[in-house]
Amino acid sequence: MAKDLDKERAAIAADEARLADRKKQLAEKERDLSLKAIERAGLLKLSPEDLEALLARVRKLGFEEVRRRLAA
Repeated sequence: MAKDLDKERAAIAADEARLADRKKQLAEKERDLSLKAIERAGLLKLSPEDLEALLARVRKLGFEEVRRRLAA
């Protein structure tokens, strides 16, 4: 009985490790897609100072407010 429980615990630990790895890979893919979208939009052509100013403004206003203003 104890060996069965140990095997089950080991199997669960292995599943958790695989899931953590999949989550990490997904986060990396999402980051890559975000960077590609930023590059396609031409934002990487901005100077670092201009990009930082733009992002600071977005942080200050909030994403939804910026989206609303751009849609208007």
